[in-house]
Amino acid sequence: MMQNNQAIPFNKANFKEIFSKKFALVIFISLPAAYLADYFKIPLAWFLGPMLITSLVTLGGIETKMPKLALSSTLIILGLYIGNYIDKSLFQQIHQWFWTSLVMLFYIVTSVLLVSKYLEKFSGYDKKTSIFSAAPGALGPLMILAEGEKSDLSRVATSHLIRLIIIITIFPFIVNSFYNVETDIINLNPELPQSKIDLIYLILLSVVLIIIFDKFKVPAALLSGTLVASGFLQITELASYKISDDIVNVCLLLLGSSVGCRFANKSFKEISNNALHSFVATIMLVALGLVAALVAGLFIDKNFFTLLLSYCPGGIYEVAVIAIFFDLDPEFVSFHHIIRLLLILFIVPVILRFVHK
Repeated sequence: MMQNNQAIPFNKANFKEIFSKKFALVIFISLPAAYLADYFKIPLAWFLGPMLITSLVTLGGIETKMPKLALSSTLIILGLYIGNYIDKSLFQQIHQWFWTSLVMLFYIVTSVLLVSKYLEKFSGYDKKTSIFSAAPGALGPLMILAEGEKSDLSRVATSHLIRLIIIITIFPFIVNSFYNVETDIINLNPELPQSKIDLIYLILLSVVLIIIFDKFKVPAALLSGTLVASGFLQITELASYKISDDIVNVCLLLLGSSVGCRFANKSFKEISNNALHSFVATIMLVALGLVAALVAGLFIDKNFFTLLLSYCPGGIYEVAVIAIFFDLDPEFVSFHHIIRLLLILFIVPVILRFVHK
């Protein structure tokens, strides 16, 4: 049975999850992993360290839990952080984003058709399962659609999770190797005035917009709502607030751990059985994303890694974190991944109808 899609799950049961032993275990193993990764100068240490250790522990059969309330709060804070990058100059370039969004449309259609054909022919997936597994992202909404289409949910989820782990583990190292970054996430945070009243305004408007966006089924309501709220208040100069460095690191830890917790009820055997074809599918999607980034570069003057990240088939929040860390236009990257979610939710059902005619 699919879980409730409520954006801000504030109720007694979810509040109790904060104090569960499973969540305590996640924190207990994630903190040392984050410090260890940071000691060895691993990019996005507070994200990758917890993600990898939690994935291993969860796959090993130990029960872990990421409370919905903790994850929702984390995503709201990260949305406010990305909103700090939005200013009036955004409107001078947003008209160019129409063309890059059009490139996204062609990228998604091409990706689903080509990768699903590969999975169907070589992995033994049925046609519907192949299509859902080939989509470059949007796992949560796709699982709902896949359940309605009686597809193999385990294979769809496993394919997407393996891809997510590959993407968000390797991409930071690629960017770090070829893109000169002399700063870290702490120095990237804009110098903004610290007013508790401004923070209250930001939180209140964010919550209101998240609830509205969630009601009208806007994809990634937590990110969309906080981005719009933070961007609006900052552009109008009504409020702005700098999220502290320690809070950002805690958010990275929780988001990374949440990825690992998604492997609950999975086994190493199940992952290994799907690993090869999921890896090949990931390579295909990244290659197609690379082509899309090159084409998009014909329409807009952006750093190549910003464009590559915008067409990266990873999770919207996880990719946004990479964009923040390397200062790669987080608002541009986030916008295109929201567009990606919208297009996937429209295109996949259309392709399903087309192939079954």
